[in-house]
Amino acid sequence: MPRPSPTRRPALDPGADAVGRRVRALREERGMSLSTLARLAGVGKATLSGLENGTRNPTLETLYAVTAQLGVPLTAVLSGPAAEPTVRGAAVSATLLEVFDDADATYELYRMRVAPGPGQLSPAHQPGVTEHVTVFAGVLRAGPADAPLTAAAGGHLRWTSDVPHVYAAVGAEEVAASLLLRYPHR
Repeated sequence: MPRPSPTRRPALDPGADAVGRRVRALREERGMSLSTLARLAGVGKATLSGLENGTRNPTLETLYAVTAQLGVPLTAVLSGPAAEPTVRGAAVSATLLEVFDDADATYELYRMRVAPGPGQLSPAHQPGVTEHVTVFAGVLRAGPADAPLTAAAGGHLRWTSDVPHVYAAVGAEEVAASLLLRYPHR
């Protein structure tokens, strides 16, 4: 079996550079050093630096960890909804469909797919964030890491996601779902 060239890197997502610029701008607006944000988010300093410089593809888990520490919704670092940005994690692929704002909260609506196989552990969001998932196909186990919930097609799950939480397809079928995140205004 041929070995990959050590100089070959995976292709970068087209929006990685723009995401990195927004992360850096938000960090600097808060007067936070790269080291401090990396430590608080639980990600490596080199990972965060690569993200900010557009030389690393941001994973869903990393973006959630970073945006939680910056106190902003995920969409604050993604491009606008018209572009339908897609973020990927270990098991989840989520495409932003729309962002809604009202007096009390910001809402992000995603089309979500969860691949069969190993699940995904997502870091805690900022306090008070809730997730609402409606399953259209497959069986999903999701929710707080210490007490996940299960729903089949037609079912709905809701949990407060200011704790580490998981997503996993149960069985061999990919899960198709919608994900609505509610970020309360402070």
